[in-house]
Amino acid sequence: MKNSAKTEEALTKLFGSTSRARILTFLFENIGQPFYQRQIMYETGLSLQAVQREFTNLVDLEIIKKRKTNARLYYEVNISSLFFKPFAEIYRSLSQR
Repeated sequence: MKNSAKTEEALTKLFGSTSRARILTFLFENIGQPFYQRQIMYETGLSLQAVQREFTNLVDLEIIKKRKTNARLYYEVNISSLFFKPFAEIYRSLSQR
């Protein structure tokens, strides 16, 4: 958890958003696993409004993807994104500190 906190702090400095850093840290710790909004809210301690705002930004940038299944929206890291490889390297580097 200590590395996770350091990673989140560095990502906050990089992106200028604590909410974005928490969401990305959580999702990159769980690559390949989809989550719905409430799960991400619970795991990150963020409000619904903050999560929705960041989802809009991150989906627009194609860093994360969403899919609808049985009236639920699921979000996960978009491994097909042009940003995936560079961001994964940044995340891996920060989490190994």
